[in-house]
Amino acid sequence: MTAAKYRPLKFGVTRATLRDGDTGVHYLAADQALLPVPDRLTDRLVHWAKERPDQTLFARRVKNADGSTGDWQHITFAQALDAARRIGQGLLNRGLSAERPVLILSENDLEHALLALGCLYAGVAYCPTSPAYSLISQDFDKLHHVVKTLTPGLVFASDALRYSRAMLATLGDGVELVTTKGTVPGRDTTSFAALLATEPTPAVDAAMAATGPDTIAKFLFTSGSTKMPKAVINTQRLWCANQQQMTQSMPVLAEKPLVLVDWLPWNHTFGGNHNFGMVIYHGGTLYIDDGKPTPALMNETLRNLREIAPTVYFNVPTGFEAIANAMKTDDLLRKTLLSKVNMFFYAGAALAQPIWDSLFESQEREIGERIVMTTGLGMTESGPFGIFVTNPNVKAGDLGLPTPGLELKLVDMQGKTEVRYRGPNITPGYWRQPEETAEAFDEEGFFKTGDAVKWIDETDVHMGLKFDGRIAEDFKLATGTFVSVGPLRGKIIAAGAPYIQDVVLTGINLKEVGAMVFPTAAVRNLSDLPADASLHDVLDHPAVLAQFQLIVNELAKTATGSANRIARMCLLADPPTIDRGEVTDKGSINQRAVLTHRADTVAKLHAEGLRYIIKPQV
Repeated sequence: MTAAKYRPLKFGVTRATLRDGDTGVHYLAADQALLPVPDRLTDRLVHWAKERPDQTLFARRVKNADGSTGDWQHITFAQALDAARRIGQGLLNRGLSAERPVLILSENDLEHALLALGCLYAGVAYCPTSPAYSLISQDFDKLHHVVKTLTPGLVFASDALRYSRAMLATLGDGVELVTTKGTVPGRDTTSFAALLATEPTPAVDAAMAATGPDTIAKFLFTSGSTKMPKAVINTQRLWCANQQQMTQSMPVLAEKPLVLVDWLPWNHTFGGNHNFGMVIYHGGTLYIDDGKPTPALMNETLRNLREIAPTVYFNVPTGFEAIANAMKTDDLLRKTLLSKVNMFFYAGAALAQPIWDSLFESQEREIGERIVMTTGLGMTESGPFGIFVTNPNVKAGDLGLPTPGLELKLVDMQGKTEVRYRGPNITPGYWRQPEETAEAFDEEGFFKTGDAVKWIDETDVHMGLKFDGRIAEDFKLATGTFVSVGPLRGKIIAAGAPYIQDVVLTGINLKEVGAMVFPTAAVRNLSDLPADASLHDVLDHPAVLAQFQLIVNELAKTATGSANRIARMCLLADPPTIDRGEVTDKGSINQRAVLTHRADTVAKLHAEGLRYIIKPQV
């Protein structure tokens, strides 16, 4: 078979060192050192404002009155630095600090970006939090928790009308409210324009100079499962070290002028640290994409990708699935997206092989070669970048080798191998939660990730690691047999493509493994029902049930025992909810939260109490 041809991509880490520790413990590191790191990310902003003052740093389409989007509005590096100094001065005038930080409630936009830069310049910690806590939640429990944990001195939201209810429900009279548009009823409201109009003084430059590696840059909250989210401390050292680590693992970031088209939310580490920080570090350009991998918003992403050609492209699997489907027939999308891109990168969940294959097919048809699809492993507590693949021949589940400066500790945990992290990109802990912080680190100072890994090739450590699930998600059947959730979940999603969005496995302390499936919108194409039919009716349709019967049958043929045999499956019409922690902003499923909040469905699935239970017929 002829080897696939890929657009050239250099991999920065391809070899590693492995040393043994105590019984069942090994240490893995890259074979190269981490190069020097700036003291603060704002050093890079100042550098590029001098070197490339007129280059666009951020751009976003103007929002029209009817909700549509128009032409791009650009912010140059020089404009961004000027705004950072002005906003930073305003924050200093208010006496804000890590003890009284800035809390940002709303989505990615230009004002959000400039406020973040102002905070960084003045050394005032900030926290972008999930807009869903304000807009979707009905009880505001998580937003109350965020406010109680941080005690913010200033809270920003783009649109007062949309965010007033959440602000009034959670914020005391002593907290200043800042909005881009409108005012909050019954409360003094500062306009963003007024904050931006602050005249800078030498004090703000002195404040920037006084910041350093240990300065808290921001707080990012974990998604939370059965517990409330924790505020992860992000220092300047963490952020800058991680950007340099990314550069050494992914040299493509520095090889040509960097252009991103990105929707990933800044309240999450993937969008807010990884990508937001990347363009500042490398003097790149970030086109803020108001789209999202949902049926209602994906067209906006496709529109942007038909117009702007990224040099690297980041997304989650559901986004790549939509792009793969669109590229089959969209000539302009293929032409623009593939014209300059040198690397695709996915994270957040498993990418099913059929999506991979479809992307490769479109790429070979358009440009005669493939774009390398890369991935790795990381988390909020690691900045997030930690592990990255080593070659273009990536398979589902592959992770690769640790980035320079990050040491991995591989610990045997009753047959599973947990990976732990130690390095300059690891958080010092959780804000105002000393007990949770102490619990998160082992006796050697390694952060306990809870992720399980295996060797890609046990005879060649330089190939690196592959994902083996979350240790906390794995469970035992009544027989004492362990069910490895991660790999089995990935197998089901791949077998059910394109009809399975995600799956939650059941069967803790029971005799059989069950599966609760969140279907994709594609299941509607299996039935002859009208477009406005409820999802409950769609999932009850004989053609849909027949398709999932085939999926269950095929899975049964490759099962080798009770721990990887799906004995029963049900389809869930009610989507996962953010309020209950079942899903993150990126769309990834929290297995534990779904099992907790849908315990009644789990019980009925295993007690034959559901209307439709799909069982293998082989």
